[in-house]
Amino acid sequence: MKSFVQRSTAVLAGLLLAAAAGAQTWPAKPVNLMVPYPAGGPSDAIGRIFSTPLGKELGQTVLVENLGGASGAIAAQKVLAAPADGHYIFQGSPNEVILSPLANASVRLKAEDFRLVAPIADAVMVVLTRKDLPVGNVDELIALARKSDKPLSYGSVGVGSLYHFIMENVQQVTGIKATHVPYKGNAPLLQDIGGGQVDFAVLVYSAAMGAMADQGRLKVIGQLGAQRSDLLKNVPTVGEGQALKNFHYKTWTGFMVPKNTPEPVVQKLHAAIGRTLKDPSVVSQLMLQTQEPSAPMSLAEAAKVFEAETARYRALARSINLQPQ
Repeated sequence: MKSFVQRSTAVLAGLLLAAAAGAQTWPAKPVNLMVPYPAGGPSDAIGRIFSTPLGKELGQTVLVENLGGASGAIAAQKVLAAPADGHYIFQGSPNEVILSPLANASVRLKAEDFRLVAPIADAVMVVLTRKDLPVGNVDELIALARKSDKPLSYGSVGVGSLYHFIMENVQQVTGIKATHVPYKGNAPLLQDIGGGQVDFAVLVYSAAMGAMADQGRLKVIGQLGAQRSDLLKNVPTVGEGQALKNFHYKTWTGFMVPKNTPEPVVQKLHAAIGRTLKDPSVVSQLMLQTQEPSAPMSLAEAAKVFEAETARYRALARSINLQPQ
């Protein structure tokens, strides 16, 4: 028995030493940053803003790899299938790792498979309407929805998307009824709001949307953050009105790793991300993409954010009886 215990202890000690040594030499080769959407989109732009400065901090090349499909879940699954040694990082948001499994029956991963190392960018979500909808703020939109003979129509980028969840929550809170019109992406939805085919939507603010608003082709009437964004100081938050007080959402992009990635590797990556977020060039490039750099937070704080977001959206999915399709 003693020899067995001694052997077991020696094996455990060896594994711990190997893990520590591996963390000290990490990254031992180029790091793949998995972006779950095609090249050229906003997620890809964020990944490329971070790849070079993060690589300098890590002392290795960071390669952006794009893989779309299944609302980002295919890319997430590829990261989970790779060795959990820190050489594959997932650039994700609630959409891919929390919402996708709730809406898509073919997605087998769950949020608990990942660990959020750090949020890196926050997007500003807004309420926008067709140009001739007779409302100037969100309270007026809610009032119009209540008295309309037929339900107003709202667009989203699909059943189970973040925007669909938010609008279902709006209807729960206010008691209004609106007709959901799902689209396959932001671009066609924006085009139809600009053309007057859809009454309103909740979307992430973009430069294209801002240009359309400046041209009078649509209206941006509210933002969903707890405070006004520096990007949209003249647009009130929905919480500043009466109908949706204390109602706020934000969506973030973050770097994640499989949950069993060695702790020293996670700590090293977390520190490198923190330093990258202080790079003035990174900050200015994010702002050009209408993204705000995320506030720095500890690993423990990141874990709490991820857990709270997961619980919030799962509860909302239950309350609207969302069935994976």
